[in-house]
Amino acid sequence: MDALLWALMGVVAGACIAAQAPINANLGRALDVPVAAAAVSFLSGGIVLWMLAFLFSHLTATPINFAAAAPWTLVAGGLLGAFYVFSNITLTPMIGAAAVMALSVTGQLVGGLFLDKVGFMGMAVREISMGRIAGAALLVIGAVMIRVL
Repeated sequence: MDALLWALMGVVAGACIAAQAPINANLGRALDVPVAAAAVSFLSGGIVLWMLAFLFSHLTATPINFAAAAPWTLVAGGLLGAFYVFSNITLTPMIGAAAVMALSVTGQLVGGLFLDKVGFMGMAVREISMGRIAGAALLVIGAVMIRVL
């Protein structure tokens, strides 16, 4: 049952990302500067996340330990996320939300396969099997079909 709930959470998160792309693209048009929309998106999300972080820290009596992280990891995820959001804001009006999502998910899957293969940042190493290659190929084919057809 837990696995089903986690899978459902992943699907809902993906749907949120799909909705976020046109919302942010519309904000980018309204602000006349697409990168400003990315900044607003990150600011509003950052405020909510900090509120949640402090709430969970308080509820669990666990202080946030900023000293434990390697300095580059404090900004790397945000930089990667900023590029992702900016790319979505820029690409959605040009190629459409479905194509942006298909290409994004394709990049995530191919990147994930590589990160699994090398055990990036202490993750468990997972070999690239024929099933994984076939799944990635089908996704790439799907992304091309959504974009071209």
